[in-house]
Amino acid sequence: MGFKCGIVGLPNVGKSTLFNALTQTASAQAANYPFCTIEPNIGDVAVPESRLDKIAAIGGSAQIIPARMNFVDIAGLVRGASKGEGLGNQFLANIRETDAILYVLRCFDDDDITHVEGVINPLADLETVETELMLADMESLEKRRLGLEKKIKQNDKEAKLTLSLLERALAVLEDGKPARYAQVEEDEQKAWKMLQLLTAKPVMYVCNVDEDSAENGNAYSAVVTEHAEKENAESVIISAQIESELALLDGEERDEFLETLGLSEPGLNRLIQSGYSLLGLKTYFTVGPKEARAWTFHDGWSAPKCAGVIHTDFEKGFIRAETTAYDDYVTLGGEQAAKEAGKVRQEGKDYIVKDGDIMLFKFNV
Repeated sequence: MGFKCGIVGLPNVGKSTLFNALTQTASAQAANYPFCTIEPNIGDVAVPESRLDKIAAIGGSAQIIPARMNFVDIAGLVRGASKGEGLGNQFLANIRETDAILYVLRCFDDDDITHVEGVINPLADLETVETELMLADMESLEKRRLGLEKKIKQNDKEAKLTLSLLERALAVLEDGKPARYAQVEEDEQKAWKMLQLLTAKPVMYVCNVDEDSAENGNAYSAVVTEHAEKENAESVIISAQIESELALLDGEERDEFLETLGLSEPGLNRLIQSGYSLLGLKTYFTVGPKEARAWTFHDGWSAPKCAGVIHTDFEKGFIRAETTAYDDYVTLGGEQAAKEAGKVRQEGKDYIVKDGDIMLFKFNV
């Protein structure tokens, strides 16, 4: 389990270049003209996880299987997209299917790459794209109102809750704010998600900078970072051009290239880690002679629910989970040594799995 993140932004901000780097393919055509992405490109990406390599070495695993996540490269939106301008609603629908939205914002000067608005202003770009998504949400909600009102007259309790959420969302949107600012209670979350609002999705801002600014950012990215902090949102500074070059290098060459640039790791690693944080995702591991594997789960999940990530039968027939903390497994040198030191715990149905836990599920079906 991972998540599907939609890469959005104005044309020519580096979305397809970033996507190509993420998937290490050239399947998305990165060209200097609007709408070069005609169909959404979906990339399945391995999640970088150094801990997995360590436990695989200790466990003598023959195969290493990382967690996966999906990225969707969606064509550049323009002003008026909610009314069908550019490629319009076709791409708004593609965004609706994602779990989170990654706004790629142009934070570099380059006279050879045309900006669709004619000026470099990342916050203005963000406002243009988000406004179109807000307008699309408002139109979607207004279309649903009449049907819900009819159901309420027939004493449909579910429709009453949905209409209440709809009105809360509209109030926020009409105030010029994304739907994610609406107050929604925990027991209303399921109905809230059913509204499928574009601007209710978690967001991350990606500042696409020039190569010289990849380490510390620049004046453009500083403005975006400040905006993200005010929103308690995730933001990442990255050079899509550097990442696309790194994607073509092997391990040793990549490390040398990073060193010459003064970077400790690829920007894509930070992007994926921020994506995990954005959606409250964590990782647990299974390890044995055949394979060491990383599994993604939501923070706060119980042991049976995490077992269900592997197979639904594991959750249904859950008995217990033999659990070792990652630090104990590595420090002591494996499962047997951890058992001898009393560090392998027998956890039951109420155990809340922690990031890095190494699990062996016992079940009966």
